[in-house]
Amino acid sequence: PVLLRGETGTGKDMIANTIHRLSAYRDGPFIKVNCGAIPESLIDAELFGHEKGAFTGAFFQKRGYFERADKGTIFLDEIGELPPQVQVRLLRVLQFKEIQRVGGSDPIQINIRIIAATHRNLDQMVADKQFREDLWFRLNVFPIFIPPLRQRKEDIPELVSHIVAKKSRELNLLATPLIASSALKRLSEYDWPGNVRELENVIERALILRKGNTIGVDSLFPGDSSPPNTENRASTDISLSIDELLCQHIENTLKHCHGKVQGPGGAAERLKTNPSTLRNLMKRLGVAYGRQAWQRESASHKR
Repeated sequence: PVLLRGETGTGKDMIANTIHRLSAYRDGPFIKVNCGAIPESLIDAELFGHEKGAFTGAFFQKRGYFERADKGTIFLDEIGELPPQVQVRLLRVLQFKEIQRVGGSDPIQINIRIIAATHRNLDQMVADKQFREDLWFRLNVFPIFIPPLRQRKEDIPELVSHIVAKKSRELNLLATPLIASSALKRLSEYDWPGNVRELENVIERALILRKGNTIGVDSLFPGDSSPPNTENRASTDISLSIDELLCQHIENTLKHCHGKVQGPGGAAERLKTNPSTLRNLMKRLGVAYGRQAWQRESASHKR
């Protein structure tokens, strides 16, 4: 068993994927389970499966995550969220490599690799009797600590290059923008409390807010600069979320384009992005588009 430890956003999911891909189980299934996302009343049935008629609503036999991962790898993310009674059953899986479906009487042998991950302090949870000590010893056979991004800033240039290329493809950009040296310097100076996930979000925002084919500091961190013409830019209120900033920026652009999205003088042209990409983003953010829709929206704001 492998135990991945690190802050939220450090890339535990990607490390787990890599371990599976390089292991002897790589030809088998790779099953991901977020232990904190399963309701406590359903977690036994989801992890270990159930027999037909085991409880009200069990109209058929169901294989659980462990059984589906047979001859492969199961990735138990947020292992610290498991309730005590499930910890006992997981201990049996680790000890005997067998499970028992809810409502079943016969043990089922399985051959799996278990990778667990957590951002919580399991040592302290064991001391506080919130996590079983015997399970902790079984999971902690090969621990891997993933350092936060602020402790490995030498990785930032390569990460930025990778994320820019990846997000450019996702946003259907015609060309991959360049990163200004001042912007890269600013990225390397930031502490990144949200780690790689936060870096990815900042880069995506920058690709949308950029002017031209170069990403500058003003696109990465709007609050770092005070351009003379702020009328066309999103608000730099640091209390706003990324989605709120995007909404403001797009709405300001639409205002100057009179609601026009596509074509010469349209919002997509001004924002240097694909019209379809912009429309999809506006749908997700709830921004009205089309001249008639924008005129109604503008009129309601005035009222």
